[in-house]
Amino acid sequence: MSAPQLCITARAARHLVPFLRRKLLEAMRLCGATPRHLSVALVGDRVMSRLHQRHLGIDGPTDVLAFPLEQRPHGRVVEGEIVICVGEARRQSRRHGTPLNHEVLLYAIHGLLHLRGMDDTTPAGFERMHRMEDALLTRLGIGPVFRPNGRRRPSPGRRPARLSSRCGVRP
Repeated sequence: MSAPQLCITARAARHLVPFLRRKLLEAMRLCGATPRHLSVALVGDRVMSRLHQRHLGIDGPTDVLAFPLEQRPHGRVVEGEIVICVGEARRQSRRHGTPLNHEVLLYAIHGLLHLRGMDDTTPAGFERMHRMEDALLTRLGIGPVFRPNGRRRPSPGRRPARLSSRCGVRP
């Protein structure tokens, strides 16, 4: 099996590209390298606002959007694109006191998990997906970054989930 292909374009925060490339390739390996071809775009608020409106009908920027570009008949995404809003990442990193590169990596992993079929629209899916983010970020040497409602995750005394062979969560 060949290594995953990753292309990162940066209209904003070009200095983050080497860090993001290294950590995201490692995360893809931990997840079984799906999708095989991944494009990541770092954009500003204006571009993200246009995409958010066009694809979801919602005004204003969002943190990350993920687009499956090619899928196998059984639904596995083999080529995808993740668009990350650097402006939103800056605002959140300032708000929570986290490094910008960690916030951007969180968004990239969030998009990757969406492309792997995870969904955070239900409470159970939200919890599962964010536990998986914590687990991946911990394996990457970063540790948990996401904070729902302004609180650090995971809560005290709770350890991140383990990774399964399919990048899922084991209870």
